[in-house]
Amino acid sequence: MFEPLKDVRVVDLSQILAGPYATYQLALLGAEVIKIEKPGEGDWTRRGGALTALADRQMALDYLTHNAAKKSVTINLKTAEGLELIKALIATADIFVENYRPGVAERLGLSFEAVREVKQDIVYCSVSAYGQDGPLSRRPAYDHVVQGMCGIMLTTGRPGEGPTKVGAPYIDYATGMNAAMAAMAGLMEARRTGKAVRIDVAMLDTALMLMASLMSQHLSAGWKPVQNGNEAWSRSPSSGAFKTTDGLLMLAANNDSQFRKLCTALDRADIATDSRFTTPRGRAANADCLRQMLDEIFATETAAHWEEVLARADVPAARVRTLDEVLAEDQVRSRALVSEHSIEGHDGTIHIPNRSFKVDGEPGTPTSPPSALGADTDEVLQAAGISTARLGELRRAGVI
Repeated sequence: MFEPLKDVRVVDLSQILAGPYATYQLALLGAEVIKIEKPGEGDWTRRGGALTALADRQMALDYLTHNAAKKSVTINLKTAEGLELIKALIATADIFVENYRPGVAERLGLSFEAVREVKQDIVYCSVSAYGQDGPLSRRPAYDHVVQGMCGIMLTTGRPGEGPTKVGAPYIDYATGMNAAMAAMAGLMEARRTGKAVRIDVAMLDTALMLMASLMSQHLSAGWKPVQNGNEAWSRSPSSGAFKTTDGLLMLAANNDSQFRKLCTALDRADIATDSRFTTPRGRAANADCLRQMLDEIFATETAAHWEEVLARADVPAARVRTLDEVLAEDQVRSRALVSEHSIEGHDGTIHIPNRSFKVDGEPGTPTSPPSALGADTDEVLQAAGISTARLGELRRAGVI
């Protein structure tokens, strides 16, 4: 198995999505991730979702999606005993992850300085909405709030229809991936220097970097993005969305080579040789005319027909699919993006995302299903030197 982080221990105080998704990526790479949760309650995502029976058992789908291959340990961080337990675990850890609002970890006694005193070469990774500094740093936010803040909503949707958010919490997921990458880079630095590394990952920063080309063009040339509907950002009239007899086709014929291949595939060599369309500038200047001609052609057949025709011609194109359609594709199945797991007390099969890349042709699957709340508390704390008798005392006191 590809487990480059097999000797790495992560103490994970993150909740909900971006932070847990970051530590899930580390777990999929072999790290031992100890997820700290509040006794009796756990991560907020343990409740709610499509399968209510699982949610009632604090094993909701939203939780299961991002928390496989982790150990669940319950500790009340607002007690002195809980703080000491956390520090005992940090002393054995390589990476510490938290996604509290800036200032909260410090109030809990787990600031970067406090954690560094416990482990001098710790990688301390904070995930937040707006970052650890700046005038907005202490504001709360969720994915859809940051979507409104970052400007993406005013580029999404059709002109005149109002701002539209992206349909998935993509900023949360991208922030999680960003944090995982940063934590691994921090680990390399800590092992090289023997010093602690402070990682500061913000959802807003990540969102803007996902819009890097827009941001650069605006700052450098004063260009202002507008709602572009389903059209390509290249603004090429031979790219974007085209209506067919049964749905939409997304097409990308941006450069001269792709445009010529497109015309050949459509059996319309006359369009390729038309003096108005022989250069990108010419096509842009006569965009309305070219677009009308292409619209008329694509409206004669199904999206699946055109997808196949254009694939044979080496022109990037795909019909717009529903989620169930794309998940049924042989291509997606061959990539082994999900694995099936059984959850105790649930009769059905749970599908959990795997690592998002293959290594030596093999996908990376979680080594174990998500743990029930607190299921690994005794094992982890006993390994840290806490006796069985002491565990009983701490449990009765509500510390674990």
